[in-house]
This record gives sequence, structure tokens and C-alpha cells, in this order.
Amino acid sequence: LAVKDPTAVERANLLNMAKLSIKGLIESALSFGRTLDSDYPPLQQFFVVMEHCLKHGLKVRKSFLSYNKTIWGPLELVEKLYPEAEEIAASVRDLPGLKTPLGRARAWLRLALMQKKMADYLRCLIIQRDLLSEFYEYHALMMEEEGAVIVGLLVGLNVIDANLCVKGEDLDSQVGVIDFSVYLKSDDDIGGKERNVQIAAILDQKNYVEELNRQLNSTVSSLHARVDSLEKSNTKLIEELAIAKNNIIKLQEENHQLRSENTLILMKTQHHLEATKVDVEAELQTYKHSRQGLDEMYNEARRQLREEAQLRQDMENELVVQVSMKHEIELAMKLLEKDIHEKQDTLIGLRQQLDEVKAINVEMYQKLQVSEDAMKEKNEIISRLEDKTSQINATMKQLEQRLQQAEKAQMEAEAEDEKLKQEYVNKSESLQNEFSQKEKQLLQLETDLKIEKEWRQTLEDDLQKEKETVSHLRTETQEVVNLKKEFLKLQEKNKQLKSVCKDQEAALQELASKLSESKLKIEDIKEANKALQGQVWLKDKEATHCKLCEKEFSLSKRKHHCRNCGEIFCNACSDNELPLPSSPKPVRVCDSCHAILIQRCSSNVP
Repeated sequence: LAVKDPTAVERANLLNMAKLSIKGLIESALSFGRTLDSDYPPLQQFFVVMEHCLKHGLKVRKSFLSYNKTIWGPLELVEKLYPEAEEIAASVRDLPGLKTPLGRARAWLRLALMQKKMADYLRCLIIQRDLLSEFYEYHALMMEEEGAVIVGLLVGLNVIDANLCVKGEDLDSQVGVIDFSVYLKSDDDIGGKERNVQIAAILDQKNYVEELNRQLNSTVSSLHARVDSLEKSNTKLIEELAIAKNNIIKLQEENHQLRSENTLILMKTQHHLEATKVDVEAELQTYKHSRQGLDEMYNEARRQLREEAQLRQDMENELVVQVSMKHEIELAMKLLEKDIHEKQDTLIGLRQQLDEVKAINVEMYQKLQVSEDAMKEKNEIISRLEDKTSQINATMKQLEQRLQQAEKAQMEAEAEDEKLKQEYVNKSESLQNEFSQKEKQLLQLETDLKIEKEWRQTLEDDLQKEKETVSHLRTETQEVVNLKKEFLKLQEKNKQLKSVCKDQEAALQELASKLSESKLKIEDIKEANKALQGQVWLKDKEATHCKLCEKEFSLSKRKHHCRNCGEIFCNACSDNELPLPSSPKPVRVCDSCHAILIQRCSSNVP
């Protein structure tokens, strides 16, 4: 037969007792009346059974004076898990007659039953298995499935209305003994099954109504919260609306002020316009009087303009050429400045890299020296350790030889013991003493051997660690060698960059000298331009005929202007041409002063 687990049997018995007590309590309450007092026997038996269920598998907890094993610890946890249980816990702690934790736990169970929330509180406690494991063993009823079944059965107690007086009752000294005679079957119980079915139906209806009531309470609380939030938002919107109305009133007032200011400004501008009209009319009359004298002055100025126009046109053309040259020089200067700035940035970066490489080189050299010193020290340590290992091996061999000798001696002693047992019974005591001494020696030798083996193991571990450090130092030295090679490469690159930089600086000096020459030329041209600023060309409308042949200009006879004397000739009269190195074609020259002629469009040619 398979042996059953005693804790499982205990759990099954407690579950059955809980079923019987809850069933008997509900049936007797429905027959006796829905409201029960604390003196009602089935109710007292129910609390005793619940106390036994909660005590099953409870861990013994050490207190300051003695060992403590009460159910008040796990029940006190419900306060943290279920906020509504805070009232029960506070009222239990405030009761004056309770002195022991067991009495507080009994009072807590009675208050929970009166509240009809015992099942909810214990369900919250069962869900948190990790917290329960501090108070219960792993095989306890509250840690297994039977606890969940009992919590489900406790939901049926919501039908009962209990009116219990906890304040004056002596809960500390009560003895919790289960009365099994209450749960034995009788003939009356068998006959009242139909009545029980009706009672069960009524109970189901009541449970359904209570569950609906709970759901409705939860929905009402959520609706109250929503109403509060909507009221808050409504008040905020009303405040914002009032602020917006105040802003609108302020803006309307500002609009009226701006309109009044606008009308004032219009009136002022109208008055100012009328005054200016009067002034303009007076100025027109004075202008008409002074115009006659101005015409004579204009004719004289016109003659001077004809003479100066030619010179000004020549200077303007030369200025255009010089300005284009200046723009090209400025562009070249900007490009050169950009190149100089870029090269300076590269030079700064290279100097920083050089400094970093030098610092790294110094650090690596110091690390190399430190690693070489460490290598020397570790090589010395390795040699010492090797000597120690050789010594340990020699001692190990000696100990093994001793062990073999001891085993041989033991074998010989055993053989002699057997012979002596057969021959001499009287000498057995002395031989046993010798045998015990030899066993002690053997044990000592074995312990020495173990110590030597542990020592040897530790030395081998130290050797392995030293080998690892040596390999690590070798890798570091290899990295130092690689860094030296990279440093040499960087030095070569630095030399190349320095040579390139010297070439670029020489080129910049040459460009600077050329730029200074061009700037001097531009200043000379500006001075010449300032001297010729007063001269003006002759207008196209006035120059209608050639000075030499006195024929009218047309498409075939184009205008050519002399830079020096300001005379205008046609292309037929100005046949003199001179080749210039700056232009690919020969240039036309004036007949009188031999200056360069400039082609101009005639007045009748678009």
C-alpha cells in the first residue's frame, strides 16, 4: 500500500471540517433566524474550525522572551493588501480587554464576519504567496489549493447577519476544541432535504442581489468621480470665458482709441497738405521768374559739359577695366585667405596630435618600465614557486612512502592479530590497544596528506594566476611596440606636413607681394578718376553730324568718340588704326590728337 503524506491528510480533514461547519452554520441560521449572537454554538464551532485552518503549517517565530506561534501576523498583513481592512485592524488594536495576539486574531475574525468581507480579506491574503511564505510552511493549508476552496466556501456566509459583542468577551483564554457530535447525521436531517433546497435557492438569490449591489456601488463611485472631474473642468472653462470677455472689452477700448487717433492724424495731414500747396504755388512763380536767367547759364554750362563729357567717358571705361581687375584680385585674395585659414587649422590640429602622441609615448614608456620591473619581480616569484613545488612534490613522495609503510604495518598487525586471537586469547587487549594507536597514526597521516594536497592545490592556482599575469604583460609589451611603430609613422607624417606648410607659406608671401603691387595700382587709378570726375560726354541727341565730313550719322556711318579732345567722327572719316597688345583687333585713332576712339550708337539707331 502507498504511504500517504500526513500533511495532505491533515489538509483534507480540515477542509471537510470547514465544509461541515459552514454548511451547518448556514442551515441553522436560516432555520433559527438570520441574525446570530456570539453565544450561538454553531457560530462558535465555526470560529474554532477557522482558527485551526489558519494555524495549520504556521511557522514558529522567535520573540524576545520565547517562541511565538500565532495567526495574528498573517491577518495583520491584510491591512496592507486591502485598504478597507484598516478600520478592523485599528479597532482590534484599540480594544482594551485584549492582551495576546491570539485574542486579537479572534476579534479580527468576528469583525470580518460582521462586515461580510471575510472571504475578500482572505482571498487577498492567499493571492500573495510570497508574503505568506514568511509565516507558513510550504505544505500549509493556506499555501495549497484547499485554502482557496475554503475562501470560496466563506462567500456563502454573506447570507448571515451576525451581531457579535467583542468588547466585553474574554477572547484570550478561550479553548478552541472542535465538537464533532454536532456534525453527526440524524433522521431529522435526512427528512429536511427539500427544505434545504429551497433555502439554497433563496441564498443564491440573495448572493446575486448582493453582487449586483456591489457592482452598482462601484459604478456609482466611478460616476461620482467623473461628475467631480466635469465640475472642475466646467469651473475652469467659466474662468477662462470670463478672462476672454475681459480681454475682448480691453481690445474694443483700444480699437476706439486707435480710431480717434486716426481721425486726428487725418485732420493734421489735410492741414499740412493745404499749407504745402500754397508754398508750392509761390515757389512755381519764383521759378518762372528765375528760369530766364538760368537758360543763359545753362547754355554756358552746356559748352563746358561737351568738353568734359569726353574725358569722363574715357575715365569711366578705364575705371570699369580697373574695377573688374580689382574684383578678380579680391576674389584671389579671399581664396588665398581661405587656404591660409584652412592650413592654419590643419597646422593647429597636427600640433595637437603631436602633443597627444608625445604624451602617449611618455605614458607608454613609463608603463613599459613599470611592466619590465613587474616582469622581473614575477619571474623571481615564479622561480621561488617552482622551488616550493619541487619541495612539496618531494614531501608528497615521502608521505606516500610513509603511508605505504603504514598500510603494510597495518596488514602485518592484522595478520598477527588473527594468529594471536587463535593462539592467545589473553593478549587480545594489548593488541587492540596497539591497533587503536596505529589507527590514530593513520588518521594523522591522512589528515597531513589532505593538508599537503590542499596546499599543493593553492600553489598550483597561484602559479596559474602568475602565468596569466605574465601573458597579460607580454600582450601589453606587444601593444607598446606597436604604439612605438605608429609614433614613428606619425613623426614621418609630421615632417612631410611641415615641408608642405613651408612651401605654402612661401607661396603666400609671393601672393601677398603681388597683392600689394595691385593695391598700389588701384590707388593710382582712383586718384586719376577723381581728377576726371567733372568731365561729361556729349549727349547722343546733340551729336547728329560728323565733325570732318559733316554728314548725318546712320547705320552705315556709326559714331566714334575721341577720349582726349571729345570730338565725334563717323567710321569713314576715322580710318587711322593702331594695333594694341591688350586687344586682338586694331583700334581706331583720332585724326587730330591720335587718341583712341570709342564707338557709340547714333540717335536714330536703336
